[in-house]
Amino acid sequence: MLSIDLNCDLGESFGNYAFGDDAAVLASVSSANVACGFHAGDPGGIRATCAAAAAAGATIGAHPGYRDLAGFGRRFIDYDPVELADEIIYQIGAVQALARSVGARVRYVKPHGGLYNAIVHHEPQARAVVDAVRAVGDELPLLVPSGSAVERIAHDEGVRTFAEAFADRAYAADGTLVPRTAPGAMLDRAAAVAQAVRIATTGRAVAVDGTEIEVPADSLCLHGDSPAAVQLAREVRAALDERGVRIASFA
Repeated sequence: MLSIDLNCDLGESFGNYAFGDDAAVLASVSSANVACGFHAGDPGGIRATCAAAAAAGATIGAHPGYRDLAGFGRRFIDYDPVELADEIIYQIGAVQALARSVGARVRYVKPHGGLYNAIVHHEPQARAVVDAVRAVGDELPLLVPSGSAVERIAHDEGVRTFAEAFADRAYAADGTLVPRTAPGAMLDRAAAVAQAVRIATTGRAVAVDGTEIEVPADSLCLHGDSPAAVQLAREVRAALDERGVRIASFA
């Protein structure tokens, strides 16, 4: 029986600024990437998201990013690698503590936004991410793009990885994500459901130029800050259920 994880970026509200309906999304996904406070999220929201994820039976992952609230962590920052590793350790530790306070545990790490995109090719930052995860301990695996620099370095350093693909983002012919600033970067619901089913059942996707590309995936990501996130999560899960694909956390 085919099986795949559905993950979503959650816990992104900050103070008076609310993003998404985490509780409703958690009814459909199997893993929650919880913001760590640097690109989004605050202690109360992070703790509440961890509690909601635990109640829903979803696996909790730490979702660290650049220190960039204004840019939502989606802008590249040229960090000193040691400083970046320290900041990732700090963020993971914060979510670990808040998760433990509600009787839950962090089970994996998924970098966010600009950092996630950078470590596909940027080796010093990729190594900083791996160094941070190793330093934290607990044998936490990394959720990263297949074929990336961070995946290779993690394997060399003995850190487990799982491959992630995106249901609601368009792919370029080289297998990278189309930049959010480009037209068509975010797929509409129908296209996202179709892409999720194709990736889960064939390991392939159709790029924006029509090329069919390989997209290995242990987990499919849906973005929680999208206005259609709740409905998309329901529709993706229903479509996968109809095709006999079991939804289960990789961690």
